[in-house]
Amino acid sequence: MIKFMRILLAIVVLCVFIGGSLAEADELPAVLKLRDRAKVVNELLEIRLQRLMPGFMREENFDMWLIICNEDNLDPVFKTIIPYDTWTPITQIVVFYDKGEKGVERLNISRTNMKDLYVKAWDPDKEEQWKCLARVVAERDPKRIAINESEVIWAADGLTSTLKQRLVKAIGLKYAARLHSGEKLAIRWLETLTEEELSIYHHIVSISHHLISDTFSSQLITPGVTTTDDLNWYFWQRVADLGLSCWFIPNFSIRARSNADKEKYDPADKIIRRGDILHCDVGITYLRLNTDHQELAYVLRQGEADIPEGFKKAFQMCNRLQDVFTGEFKQGLTGNEILANALNRAKREGISKPRIYSHSIGFYGHEPGPLIGLPWEQVNCPGRGDVVMDYNTCTSVELSVTCPIPEWGGQEVRIGLEQNAAFTPQGVVYLDGRQTRFHIIR
Repeated sequence: MIKFMRILLAIVVLCVFIGGSLAEADELPAVLKLRDRAKVVNELLEIRLQRLMPGFMREENFDMWLIICNEDNLDPVFKTIIPYDTWTPITQIVVFYDKGEKGVERLNISRTNMKDLYVKAWDPDKEEQWKCLARVVAERDPKRIAINESEVIWAADGLTSTLKQRLVKAIGLKYAARLHSGEKLAIRWLETLTEEELSIYHHIVSISHHLISDTFSSQLITPGVTTTDDLNWYFWQRVADLGLSCWFIPNFSIRARSNADKEKYDPADKIIRRGDILHCDVGITYLRLNTDHQELAYVLRQGEADIPEGFKKAFQMCNRLQDVFTGEFKQGLTGNEILANALNRAKREGISKPRIYSHSIGFYGHEPGPLIGLPWEQVNCPGRGDVVMDYNTCTSVELSVTCPIPEWGGQEVRIGLEQNAAFTPQGVVYLDGRQTRFHIIR
């Protein structure tokens, strides 16, 4: 209870913008020092292990889960079950065993210091590591053993071929026959967030929103001088200076120009000019959670006091597509089913050329929950699109509309947005809100 109260206190300190709108504050939201990050992540992990692991193992009918990997080639699941401040030398073996009413036993068969989250089950001075694993398995006699193998979900496919061979040799044919893919177990563990993590996620997203606003600003952009490469490096450097990381290379670009401007400038021109529609696709990692955003900015022409009305209406239509899409989120539906339902509804409403290509987000940017469309596939995504949606998960709502802009002589422009949303039994909520209007560059 003491640790639980400490984590609640950390949440209160962190979550400045919970339930609020898109972050527009002049000051950057608080970013913790490394020592405090470790404390928060480790206490969140303890809550996860106690609250989520037993239910997921029973839900998928496994009484043992083996997670095995090597240093510098860590299993994606393994990265989420170890303390923040942990060194992982040589071979890593973690065993989860469901003891029923006594809960799930957590065993560490490695040289790694797992602090008090796992029981140290191996003494290197007395026993060889793989023999220790064989003994642990035989003593518990599990009926179904999960291992991280998957043909569909890469985040559930962390067991290498060589390590599986060593595992089978160590535990023998009797228990090797009880090994099964833990794909669904890994999906449930990786995609599901606790109430505490969802609360903190709002704050993490507010940092990303602030950095985007900071980059899409008149203080940084001088039309006719600043390039999109300047924005890419500025954003990346800002993230690095905060001690955070980008989980993919930042991408700021010129999304659209009027046909008249296209005739003036080379297609490869990266200089930001008045009248340009700017676009970003960026994601940061903080406290083990990822963000993924696409936002838009408009560079006012000389004499313009506001954005052309045609762009405002197109933006509103894209926001409406977001509402239509998230309105189709239902527990137990596959990504393919949600895609079809949302696109059918959007077309009935007359939304202009809707396109949906969304994905789960959390500990990883593109895995492991349902894939809901791809830019080039709007009907069926076999495998990843067959994953079902569950509560207390997050989706990167990524989609677009393509609309004719009267002020540009009816020229069609694609308006693409991406914001992160949580799906809970209470409904869908955008983390730190969502973009509802263009950033304006004067």
